[in-house]
Amino acid sequence: MRAETYQLFPSPAVGDEGSPASPRVLIVACGALAREILAVKALNGLDHIDVTCLPAILHNRPQLIPDAVRRKVRAGKRTHGQVLVLYGDCGTGGELDRVCEEEGVERIEGEHCYAFFLGLDAFAEEHEREIGTFYLTDYLVRHFDRLIVQGLGLDRHPQLRDVYFGHYTRVLHIAQVDDPSLAARAERAAERLGLAFERRLAGYGALETFIRSRAPAESLVDG
Repeated sequence: MRAETYQLFPSPAVGDEGSPASPRVLIVACGALAREILAVKALNGLDHIDVTCLPAILHNRPQLIPDAVRRKVRAGKRTHGQVLVLYGDCGTGGELDRVCEEEGVERIEGEHCYAFFLGLDAFAEEHEREIGTFYLTDYLVRHFDRLIVQGLGLDRHPQLRDVYFGHYTRVLHIAQVDDPSLAARAERAAERLGLAFERRLAGYGALETFIRSRAPAESLVDG
């Protein structure tokens, strides 16, 4: 099954030989990171970066992620001077890294977005401290009802809550922005799941560091 994809920014024009008309950078990303990538792009004046995303729903079938990313990367190589991959491994069992190696592109380090938002070491410490943690990013808080409540059928079969979450002890909201209303929604989500609630304001973490270091504004050359 081929995943539907969407483009947040149009690709630049391609020259007659099929090579990029300008040295722009394309980020191939998970749709769950789109808002944060656009924020980092705007905050740092990275106008030379284009972004194309795959649907976040692919997390339900992670075996499809590597080939879907490969198609995006190959298309991007025809229009951009550099392609970066902003995805965690996300359950692909190393297959995404294999694709990135074969295609000669770099992926952000980390198993998932929780780790690169919070920081790899900090996430490892949190996980070790309390293994029974259900993690929420701002994206998951915003879409909690659709992805978790409806997605797992808790709205239709509330008894399933204890089946799915009986072994969890807390919800940890790894927040990208300091938004009190979003924090309140995250706390209500924890209550809905019958779990304790904690919050860490992490900002954009390694996502911002990766973008700024791999595709700095200074890399833009006038065509």
